[in-house]
Amino acid sequence: MTPAPERQAILDALGRVQEPELHRDLVSLGMIRDLTIDGGRVAFTVELTTPACPLRDRIESEARTAVAAVPGVTQVDVRLASNVRADGRVRGLIQAPVRNAVAVASGKGGVGKTTVAVNLAVALSRAGAGVGLLDADVYGPNVPTMIGLETMPPPRDGKMVPAEAYGVKVVSMGFLMPPGQPLIWRGPMLHSAIRQFIADVAWGELDYLIVDLPPGTGDAPLSLAQSLPLSGGLIVTLPQKISLEDARRGLEMFRSMDVAILGVVENMSALELPDGTRLEVFGSGGGERLAAEAGVPFLGTVPMDPQVRVAGDGGTPVVVAHPESAAGQALDRIARALAATLSVRSFQQPNVIPLSMVD
Repeated sequence: MTPAPERQAILDALGRVQEPELHRDLVSLGMIRDLTIDGGRVAFTVELTTPACPLRDRIESEARTAVAAVPGVTQVDVRLASNVRADGRVRGLIQAPVRNAVAVASGKGGVGKTTVAVNLAVALSRAGAGVGLLDADVYGPNVPTMIGLETMPPPRDGKMVPAEAYGVKVVSMGFLMPPGQPLIWRGPMLHSAIRQFIADVAWGELDYLIVDLPPGTGDAPLSLAQSLPLSGGLIVTLPQKISLEDARRGLEMFRSMDVAILGVVENMSALELPDGTRLEVFGSGGGERLAAEAGVPFLGTVPMDPQVRVAGDGGTPVVVAHPESAAGQALDRIARALAATLSVRSFQQPNVIPLSMVD
């Protein structure tokens, strides 16, 4: 009869399994939890760095295979959990722990920036993360329409309470203004509003706060960076030259504010026709070229799809309404790539813990 495996033999086997993004083994990263051995049955938990880990199936498979090869092992039970690490840069006015804050920018309007921001937030939430969505596009607040919300709950204990849909906590100027009324504010009023949306909202504990910036490179991004130091910025562009020129300005804006660029997303990359051909309405490959020229990650393309528009107009993001569609799958992949990028960055900062600070 083969003797039961030793604990050290199991750990040695798991120590040969690499976390693909971090290029270190699961044991040294502290990702193995609750290891138990009962005769030939081995059970353990792999604690991923994000519930939206794009390589979770690969990690589980490789861990299971490695342990199954240990002499004496007859059964392997692998559980997956997650623990999103905090980015120590996210401090400022926000009181509850926000582990990662990401600003989504475009440099110009009409490229689907808000569509991308809303769907990324919902995709991360559906993966199991705690997510907030701050609509900082105060002059054109479209987030409530796209996520199917009309009002916020009443304030509580002197704080605004976010509305919630699809597990995402949402704050927007669109909740505070009559429909169709323009917002005619100068910079100081805009700065004050953004500070209030950060400091005077009961966000609770979040793994990710997605911030939808207004187009351009004006007061809003600067006010945001001063009030809530960011984990990084995400650039959304069309593949066409004109859009790329403005997207590069948005990218350089982040650099001038010492905000890391987490990646570039190319939206409306092509229209899939019924006969299977692709119509490149705005050209192709522009987003990937921009990322390569700027030396930043390219997180993916989102095809042009009428379902995206219909879903957004109807208040149900496409990752919920049509998750099997090409656009829905692309946005889900981009959300997971973004989460992976943030995880890698968090491991580049030693001894980082969630912080709760006020001015």
